[in-house]
Amino acid sequence: MLRIALIVAVVLFAAPALADPCTRIPDRGAMPAELQPGRTFSGPVVYVGDGDSLCVETRRGQGGAGWVEVRLADFYAPELNAPGGRAARQALVDIAMRRRVSCVAGRRSYDRVVARCTLNGVSLGDLMRRRGVSEGGRGR
Repeated sequence: MLRIALIVAVVLFAAPALADPCTRIPDRGAMPAELQPGRTFSGPVVYVGDGDSLCVETRRGQGGAGWVEVRLADFYAPELNAPGGRAARQALVDIAMRRRVSCVAGRRSYDRVVARCTLNGVSLGDLMRRRGVSEGGRGR
């Protein structure tokens, strides 16, 4: 009985975490045309990775294959494991999760797009600063 309980615990709690749920932009290959620099895309925020990265659902009903990973162009949050990192992530969750944002694509960064995103006409970076979230990530 103990062995079964141990196996169940391992399966339930030791499953690998989903590292990158936003897969609209391929790791290799061309950037989708609608995400080229200067193009505008929008949708609800469906995932927040840290204080300056999130996923926008641009293709409904496709799960991660319809989610664009965005690195905010105008805000550099502390890394999650750095002081203030978890608070920065929570602030971005509070500000943007499940809300519709509009983004203007910039350059590509790995399998994500660096973009300036707004909520009701105000940039997410400005909203983070208004919340008192300090900047200090690697991009600073």
